Amino acid sequence: MSLNSYKDLIVWQKGIELIREIYALTSQMRRSAISIPSNIDEGYKEM
Repeated sequence: MSLNSYKDLIVWQKGIELIREIYALTSQMRRSAISIPSNIDEGYKEM
């Protein structure tokens, strides 16, 4: 296997994959956290 760039390294590719997964997870966590007050508000209105 010929390496022409550091981007050809599996360890670099796995690092990029990890970064993408972490950003996706933090984005999902932000959306979930934002929805908490909305859900409380909606539930309170139904009381």
